[in-house]
Parts: sequence; structure tokens; C-alpha cells
Amino acid sequence: MAANDKPREECAVFGVNVTVPEAAGIAYNGLLALQHRGQEGAGIAAVCSNRIVCRKGVGLVSEVFSGERLGEFAHSNVAVGHARYSTTGGNTPENVGPFVTEYLTGRIVIAHNGNVTNALELREWLMDKGLRFYATSDSEVVSALCAYMITKERGTVRGIIAAAGMMRGAFSLVAASGKNKLIAVRDGTGFRPLCIGRNASGYAVASESCAFDACGFELAGDVLPGEVVVIENGEITRREVALAGNEPGHGFCIFEYVYFSRPDSIINGLSVYKARYNMGLALAREYPVRADVVCGVPDSGLDAACGYSAESGIPQAAGFVKNRYIGRSFIYPTQTERDSAVRLKLNPLLENIGGKRVVLVDDSIVRGTTIEKIVKSLKNAGAVEVHMRVSSPPFYHPCHYGTDIDSEENLIATKMGIGEIARAIGADSLGYISIDGMRAACAGCSLPFCTACFTGNRGLSRPRKEVLEQEAI
Repeated sequence: MAANDKPREECAVFGVNVTVPEAAGIAYNGLLALQHRGQEGAGIAAVCSNRIVCRKGVGLVSEVFSGERLGEFAHSNVAVGHARYSTTGGNTPENVGPFVTEYLTGRIVIAHNGNVTNALELREWLMDKGLRFYATSDSEVVSALCAYMITKERGTVRGIIAAAGMMRGAFSLVAASGKNKLIAVRDGTGFRPLCIGRNASGYAVASESCAFDACGFELAGDVLPGEVVVIENGEITRREVALAGNEPGHGFCIFEYVYFSRPDSIINGLSVYKARYNMGLALAREYPVRADVVCGVPDSGLDAACGYSAESGIPQAAGFVKNRYIGRSFIYPTQTERDSAVRLKLNPLLENIGGKRVVLVDDSIVRGTTIEKIVKSLKNAGAVEVHMRVSSPPFYHPCHYGTDIDSEENLIATKMGIGEIARAIGADSLGYISIDGMRAACAGCSLPFCTACFTGNRGLSRPRKEVLEQEAI
């Protein structure tokens, strides 16, 4: 589990095809805007004079790419970028995307967001065909599969469509070939987001629309579930294909609205900020309480706290000052320092909480260890009561489609009832939003939702290895 006790999502992808020779720089800016989706590694591959140049490494986008390194992408009109958080494969340079794979007549570059649940079967199947692998991530498998199927189908788009038809799980893909062609694919469920942007010089695709704002593009819509989008020579074509993943009860990951996405993004037609604000409204209706102030846990609880305040009439105030300059590699040498590490990032604002009854709003409770320290810090700072409100239901089930909620043993809600959790974290009361309340808050989304981590209802299939040959025909 993530050190800060939040679910972590796999990656960010970005692709651009423009008439100006600045694609790599645009991809860099796009990845900076998407850095929240992955901080372990970053990479950019650009088509430069019909050859693909790829540079990547471990670290933040700004750490991997200096101005000098960006200069290696001279005169590029097509580029693909990737920011990684590892849920499949370790945090090593070999596992950072995008992946470039050679085939008989060219090269293909692939950036992938999601989790392909039959990656191991596909890897073994491809190894039987003579392919070699150098990393341990499912993204390398996706790239190799696409390259193999391009050769088999004798066409880039046909090959990628055939490869997508063999994959199961969650995948939003951005691909480029050495012929100034950008291709975007979203799985048949639409589990992870993939948006389309447009400006006078061309098109871009990204995990979230906030990347377009940073690059001078306007949101033009979403890649639909089971859709293949091809951008070439300033033209965009959209083709719906038959991809797996349309099982009842599954759809877009609702946790994108709860936590993963930036609040200034619009995904599937719904503002992320509006969804979170609506969750706060629902929480106040479902779990009212007498209190003096509403405080959100920075940053993911702030928008729901706005909604809770508006509905309840309880004023909202900043409860914490956040230190934004503690690096990812900050070291806590002793157990005591590790236990108080939250205080280094979130320091209670005594002026707003001392002697007051506080409604504390956050997006989720996974293990409970971090929120326990936050509640304790408020009471140590003088809060007379702390009433915890959570804008997602309790986590009861692991997720296999691109987050690191990997085991029920790590989920506090599987071990304790709500009253027990409240006592364990030191809260005077605890209320989680209901499934119905969360769904209603996200009613503006154009797709059905996946809520399997809350309900256990999942339908994405894992095909047996022996059926792969049939699917490849």
C-alpha cells in the first residue's frame, strides 16, 4: 500500500500530433500537469524524421527531463508521454514507459494506463512465438503484443485493434508509429479515462483534460469505450470496435471522481470538482452533526468539504497548513519520526480549530493509519470534537484493474465495523457516503460506473491461455 494510506493509480498517458515541430515539448508540459497520477518514472518518445527517439527514467517529470535532454527531440510532430506509478512490476528504469518495440517493417511506441489482467498469459504466449522481454510490467507486454499483431495483420491500426481484442482488464493506450500516426484505444469498459484535445495545430490525447489546459488545447471529448481514434495528417478518424469488457455491473472507475483525477479535469462530461462537491452535499444530508467548523484534508478532501459546508450551513475553514516541499525521498530514521511524519506534511492551524467541534472530511480511509494520526493531531491542537466524514464508501475488496488496493488484509473496513473504526482512529463519530449517494453525486458522467472495490461486484474476465490462439486468428 502507498505510504500515505491512499489508493494509487497506475499511470498517466499523453499523446500529441501537431503540424508544428514542438510535439516533445508539448508532451513534457502535458506530463507535468498529469504528475499526480504517477511519480515514480517518466518517459517521452517522439517521431523525429520518421525515426522514434525515446528517453525515460526513474523520478518526477522535471527530474527526468532537463532542457538539454528535451533538446534531443528535434523537430518532432508526434510524441507520446508516460508518467508511472507501479502496480504491476517494480520501480525500475526498465519498467518505465513508453515502450518502443521493433517489428519486421518498423517500430511502435506504446504508453499504457491501467492493468491488463491476462498479461502473464499473453507474455507466455508471445515467448512461445520467440519474443523476448526485458521488464516486468504489463505495459511491455502490451507493446510487444501490438508489434506482433501489426506484423501478423500487415497494418498498424489493424494490428493494434487485434491486440486490443486479446487483452483483458483495463487499458487506455496511446501509440505512435514512425509515420507520424497517433493512435488512441480505450478498453470496452472504459475503466480508465482518455480524453481528446484540439487546437489550431492538431490534436492531443491525455488521461485527463487538465493536461490540455497546460498545453493550449481545448477539450474535444473522450475516447469512448471500445473506440480506436487515429490522428494523421491533421485529420482524426474514430472507429468503434468490439473489445471485451462490457459485462454487466462494470464501467468507468468511480474512484477517478473521488480521488485519482485533478479537480480541474472534466472526464466523461462531468467536472471532477462538481462530483466531489456533490459528494460533500450528500454526506451532509446523510450524516449531519452539530459542529463549529468544516475542514477538508488537503488536498483531496477540500472539494467535498466545500459541499458539506454549503449543505450543512457550518462554516468551512482551513484546518491544516500543507508543506508542499517535502520530497518523495524524505527519510524518517526512527520509528518515532515515522509515526509523526504526517505532522511534517500537514500541520494543524490552531487559530481555526482550537476549542472547536470539527467536521473533518476526506475522500477515503484505506488502512486507517494516516487518518488516525491526522485526527490525533487535531485533538492535540485543541479540537474538542472531531467528526470524520468520508466521501467514498468503505473499501471491502481489492482492485485488480490498475490500483494498488491489492489485498483485503490491508483494508480496515474488512476487520472492523464503523463504530470500531471510529474508535480506532480517535474520531467522535464516523460517516461514510452511501453507494447511492456517491452514484447520485456523479450522475453527470456519461458512462456506467465500476464500484467493485466497495461492493465486490466485478465482471472483467481472465481468459485462459488456450483460447489466445483462437482470438489471434
